[in-house]
Amino acid sequence: MKNKQLITIGLFALFTSTTMIAQNKSYLDKTKPTEERIDLLMKQMTLEEKVGQMNQYNGFWEVTGPAPKGGNAELKYKHLRDGWVGSMLSVRGVKEVRSVQKIAVEETRLGIPLIIGFDVIHGYKTLSPIPLAEAASWDMEAIKKSAQVAADEASAVGINWTFGPNVDVANDARWGRVMEGAGEDPYLGSKIATARVTGFQGDTKADLLKVNTIAACAKHFAAYGLAEAGLEYNTVDISNSKLYNTVLPPFKAAVDAGIRTFMNSFNILNGVPATGNSFLQREILKGKWKFDGFVVSDWASVREMIPHGFAKDGAEATQKAVTAGSDMDMESYLYVAELAKLVKEGKVKEAMVDDAVRRILRVKFELGLFDDPYKYCDEAREKSEVGSKANNDGVLDMAKKSIVLLKNAPSPFGRAGEGLLPLKKSGQKIALIGALANDKNSPLGSWRIASDDNTAVSVLEGMQQYKDNQLTYEKGADLTVGKTAFIDELVFNTTDKSGFDAAQKVAASADVVVMVLGEHGFQTGEGRSRTSLDLPGVQQELLEAIYKVNPNIVLVLNNGRPLALPWAAEHIPAIVEAWQLGTQTGNAVAQVLYGDYNPSGKLPMSFPRNVGQCPIYYNHYSTGRPVNAEKNVFWSHYTDVEKTPQFPFGFGLSYTTFEYKNCKVNKSAFAKGESVKISVDVTNTGNYDGKEVAQLYIQDVAASLARPVKELKGFELINLKKGETKTVSFTLTDKELGFFDNDGKYLVEPGTFKIMVGGSSDKGLESSFELQ
Repeated sequence: MKNKQLITIGLFALFTSTTMIAQNKSYLDKTKPTEERIDLLMKQMTLEEKVGQMNQYNGFWEVTGPAPKGGNAELKYKHLRDGWVGSMLSVRGVKEVRSVQKIAVEETRLGIPLIIGFDVIHGYKTLSPIPLAEAASWDMEAIKKSAQVAADEASAVGINWTFGPNVDVANDARWGRVMEGAGEDPYLGSKIATARVTGFQGDTKADLLKVNTIAACAKHFAAYGLAEAGLEYNTVDISNSKLYNTVLPPFKAAVDAGIRTFMNSFNILNGVPATGNSFLQREILKGKWKFDGFVVSDWASVREMIPHGFAKDGAEATQKAVTAGSDMDMESYLYVAELAKLVKEGKVKEAMVDDAVRRILRVKFELGLFDDPYKYCDEAREKSEVGSKANNDGVLDMAKKSIVLLKNAPSPFGRAGEGLLPLKKSGQKIALIGALANDKNSPLGSWRIASDDNTAVSVLEGMQQYKDNQLTYEKGADLTVGKTAFIDELVFNTTDKSGFDAAQKVAASADVVVMVLGEHGFQTGEGRSRTSLDLPGVQQELLEAIYKVNPNIVLVLNNGRPLALPWAAEHIPAIVEAWQLGTQTGNAVAQVLYGDYNPSGKLPMSFPRNVGQCPIYYNHYSTGRPVNAEKNVFWSHYTDVEKTPQFPFGFGLSYTTFEYKNCKVNKSAFAKGESVKISVDVTNTGNYDGKEVAQLYIQDVAASLARPVKELKGFELINLKKGETKTVSFTLTDKELGFFDNDGKYLVEPGTFKIMVGGSSDKGLESSFELQ
């Protein structure tokens, strides 16, 4: 009898335990609404487990190997097994991700899956052009498809969250991170932000459940792109007008596109580090914009509030970051160390922790991780998708669309009036010169941490596909002379000119010289600010040496930022801005040089005449003395160089020519709220079919706050066959005609508006209208 009672009690206990487990796991019931599932889960979470969701660690051991022993890695491993880690970054590959996810799901008390983050900036392994280059395409559909390729490969290796897009507006080429943004203009930047977000995530929130999409992250919130002197991590000190009208629009566009995460920035704004900035994160982002995703700090930026002088120690940094709305701590180790204690001491309200955790869990549910934690862990898909032909075709298409033709002077080898480009496909002796022409690594660009070294198609390899010309290659001079102990830190101060003679010899006997010069891919990116924007090393001397023996030069630029090229702009007949175009660089460049693709790119950043002009941008404000009206020295100018850029924003040539005529506004006066209709006829007047980006700029002539001399407010990418004319139409509404005041209030004011329509920001057809 006693044994029967014991068995009965045991069975009851087992049943009760099983029932409790089933009840406890009710948040796994996919038929329930997401918010209810979050509620059910959070009711069971301890304070420490909540804080754990706010903690992100970098990959700290080879997951498929033995558990780490000793030191910080062992502590992190314990936190992972205790459920005190909500996300990991830089864990990649199906086997690695599955192993770490298995610990989180199968060995912790509540089995909350990890979100796996990675810097998928312009591709995973198959690389598109750097983002600044993609922006030069002005092709939103192509940029969206490029992000889709990146998401496809990243998701196939287990990643479900990218730390991109970078939507920082940046107008100072000295800052190395201009390469990962969309340039100097908030309107173009907003359109590109939308394209990249929808490329990564899909068009709707439901698309996040698909296996080939990943959560996107808008960064860096906010104003990081306007760091003083272009110096990395530096102070930002701007007006509220600049913040609301220039910095914030691309971030708002990302929110409107449904982005699920934000990353704050390293800089201070109004004396407050962005990571601890309640005005940015709580008032604007989560308040006015009603963003319901989560905010992650940048790498250790919570801890970095201490050297900023904003927090005295880790505890205070944690308190200020959480209070300001930073939901997840990336690699500061402070939330997991300090936050629970701060809550228990009453210094941080648990409601703030709950809000942060709810946001993080929401994104995990939206990704479908609770329903299938291993959905991104398909080895067959990993094998088939990474490096696929379709992905390579996609990045090649993007690369060609990113190239900008900056100059194309007449050539003795072409018909009258035609430029040196495109090259003839047969019967020419071509000298190819420059270390970058035979480089398979640099063209991959910066921020390509998952790619394999030396996997780019070089320009030499691309041009060798055209076999009916005599092609001879000479390096001329090295660009790099060594590598330091630090990852990606190359030494660029080469002074060796020993290759000049051989390069001059092949150039002298060539019909055309193609020189590939510029920056190495690791000369731009994070931590790579420059005080000179000239060609590094002895490349300028090499260019001039070759010019002496053969002036028929096509200069192909490989670079990640605008460069100052006054000598080349004056002397070299053809200049091609080819950026760092990723995996298919050489094929893209060759197809453009030989005319199989007619370049159509337009600059997303102004190119200065020299570094002393920086920052330089088209949408500047007028001074009180903008022109030399009095014919004396007292007006806004430089005494040693023109104040205009060498190549302006929106500029880019084609192998054909375009003519703009008949710019019309549908009437002369409009009521507030009424749409303004503008049209212009664009004709292809040259000898090739081509594409043109018709651009619309406005100027609010007199307003309660001074407005820029011009602002981009519309553009249209059109295809025109030679001789064809198309009418391009633009519509201006209150959304384009207004601006924010210093308190963030949107104003649409009556007055005169000038408009300009053309193929660049520096000139076009002009008209005007009145807003009443």
